[in-house]
Amino acid sequence: MAKKVVASLQKAGSKDYTKVIKLIKSPKTGAFAFRSEVVPNDKVADFLAAK
Repeated sequence: MAKKVVASLQKAGSKDYTKVIKLIKSPKTGAFAFRSEVVPNDKVADFLAAK
């Protein structure tokens, strides 16, 4: 899956996007999970600030 995302980010105009990975703790079990998304560069702070 990672290869597909990396390949799609190498297209023209893709420098406007960033792959962001966020660590999230489950309120029920206390276990940690990762959430990743490809977001525009100007929305990275919003993605990391959202719960």
